Amino acid sequence: MAQNYRHTLFDHAVKELQEQHGSRASYARMDAGADGTPDRLTDKELDYIAERDSFYMASVNAAGWPYMQHRGGPAGFLRHIAGNRIGFADYRGNKQYISTANLAGNDRVSLFLMDYPNRERLKLVGHAHSVELADDPAAVTALMPDGYRATPERAFFIDVIGWEWNCSQHITPRFTEAEISAAIRPMADELKQLRAEIAALRTKEQP
Repeated sequence: MAQNYRHTLFDHAVKELQEQHGSRASYARMDAGADGTPDRLTDKELDYIAERDSFYMASVNAAGWPYMQHRGGPAGFLRHIAGNRIGFADYRGNKQYISTANLAGNDRVSLFLMDYPNRERLKLVGHAHSVELADDPAAVTALMPDGYRATPERAFFIDVIGWEWNCSQHITPRFTEAEISAAIRPMADELKQLRAEIAALRTKEQP
C-alpha cells in the first residue's frame, strides 16, 4: 500500500477503529513522513493498467450516494497519458450519464482493477474530469483503441493520487475464452496429430 493512499483514506474515524482493533501502530509506522504527495505510478502499476480490459469506477452524487460503474473495452483501452494521469474514451450508448454528472460536482473517484487468472487487484484513487468530443476532438480520439468500432462522446481523465495492491485472498480465478483457448491449444494440437496418425495407420492396414 502506497503512502498517500493511506494518507487519503485513513481519516480520523478509520484511525480510531484501527486503534480499537489493534492495527493502528503498524500503520502509523508505515505512515511516517507521509505529507499528501501523490503516490507515483511505477512501471509495475502502469504495465498492469495497460493489460486490463475492464475496471470498475466509483463516484459520488450530490446527495452522497456512491455509484459504481463497470467500464470495458479492448485490453489497453485505459491508457497512461503522462505522469500520474490515465484516461479512457467514453462512447455513445449509455444514456444515464450518472458518472459524468457526479464528476461535475465531485471529482473524486476510486478505480478497482482486477486480474482474475493471477488473483491480483489494484485500487486507485484520484481526481477525474471529462472532456466532451466537441470541445477537444484530438484529446478524445487519441484515447480510442485502434480498430475499435464505436462512436466517442467524451473522454475521462484521471489524476491518480494513491494506489494499493491487494492480496489474493478470496479472488476466484476466472478466465476469458481466449485464455482458455490458449491453455488447451497444445492438447488440441496433440489430439489432432494423434487422430491423423491413427487414420494413417488404419489406411495402411486396409487390404
